[in-house]
Amino acid sequence: MAKQPTHKCTECGATSFKWAGQCDACNAWNSIVEEAPLSTGPGKKSLGAMRGKALALSDLNAKDDPPSRTASGVAEMDRVLGGGLVEASAILVGGDPGIGKSTLLLQVAARFARNGMHVIYVSGEESAEQIRMRAARLKLSESPVRLAAETNLRDILTTLDKERPKLVIIDSIQTMWSDQVDSAPGSVSQVRAACHELVTFAKRTGTAIILVGHVTKEGALAGPRVVEHMVDTVLYFEGERGHQFRVLRAVKNRFGPADEIGVFEMTGRGLAEVTNPSALFLSDRDKPAPGSVVFSGIEGSRPVLTEIQALVSPSPNPQARRTVVGLDSQRLATILAVLESRCGVPFAGLDVYLNVAGGMRVNEPAADLAVAAALLSAREDISLPPESVVFGEISLSGALRQVTQAENRLKEASKLGFTSAIGPKQKKLPRVDGMTLRTMPDLATFVQELFGTDPAP
Repeated sequence: MAKQPTHKCTECGATSFKWAGQCDACNAWNSIVEEAPLSTGPGKKSLGAMRGKALALSDLNAKDDPPSRTASGVAEMDRVLGGGLVEASAILVGGDPGIGKSTLLLQVAARFARNGMHVIYVSGEESAEQIRMRAARLKLSESPVRLAAETNLRDILTTLDKERPKLVIIDSIQTMWSDQVDSAPGSVSQVRAACHELVTFAKRTGTAIILVGHVTKEGALAGPRVVEHMVDTVLYFEGERGHQFRVLRAVKNRFGPADEIGVFEMTGRGLAEVTNPSALFLSDRDKPAPGSVVFSGIEGSRPVLTEIQALVSPSPNPQARRTVVGLDSQRLATILAVLESRCGVPFAGLDVYLNVAGGMRVNEPAADLAVAAALLSAREDISLPPESVVFGEISLSGALRQVTQAENRLKEASKLGFTSAIGPKQKKLPRVDGMTLRTMPDLATFVQELFGTDPAP
């Protein structure tokens, strides 16, 4: 191996292996000094004495142009992305098999291509003919999207470097393989190597790349989350097979707000945008019934009304069942414990079934009070007023904590015909025409006033 340079000229920066009185590059005298090694670890593991290029540093108050965005024309997709597709960005779209990822991305690719963007769709799971058949079913055959069916990463990057498209869709990252990695396609090593090369290509050329990732049995996206840390944006495509609703949720976005959602409806001609998801999630709600409560929530920047349904029945088993769909099961256990400990409402020996209607998933703590209301309504067989919505976070002490954007929640409820709301006390009481907010200081008061159950002593 060649000896590493350890001496540098202070005048011109030339390096040499040994000290000399005069620099051979600029002929300056006594300008060569010995440099300390860049790192001092083991010889084969550390960087040694060889130095790299100094970085160009900037101040925090430097004025840079915001990243340019291109709108797709699919409003729900643009909302989740933060306003449109950012140049040189890497986006990961994940979801359960058959949920509609390929359908959505083919529709988005066709819309971008119709707007004049050079788009390439690379599939490692389907042939080009299968993609054409789907495009014909979706009435997208006339869109100028270029197709390829390949899994060899070297051939794909060679093609992309020649074509230089503005958008590339890789379906899916688990099928890509690099000839520099010995493991099988779909392994962690192959997925990491393929993603690294594709993201590096995107940053180098300015091409935006959308990667499709599969969900593992444990629920992790594209393996043990190795890809999520490498990309700029992570989108989850959620929904229940038995429902026509699909929710595209941003869980990471370097160019926009996280937790933003876009709502779609699966139809015979693909995925259709839902501009008013609240009306859609409440469309099957007929007359009020015990255990049914409407929750006014916030998903990203959008207020969404959903119906929370509960069923409480005597358990024939020694251990009562707790079944939850669309909510965190640990959160349900906490609410049941608070109801029993702070309000004296026992659920021992009772099976509890909880569901969010329409296949929606609610992660917001403000849904606590609506969950408690649904449980109490089902247990006492008492229906809440049909014109009311409920929101509020429950603390372990039984107190109700105020929630954010209370005014937006009330405005969305008023727009759909609701006239009253039940929630915690707010520092600033929101005022919305046609809406009455009934505030509660704690959960025990809520239980007593609405269901006539005295709190525990």
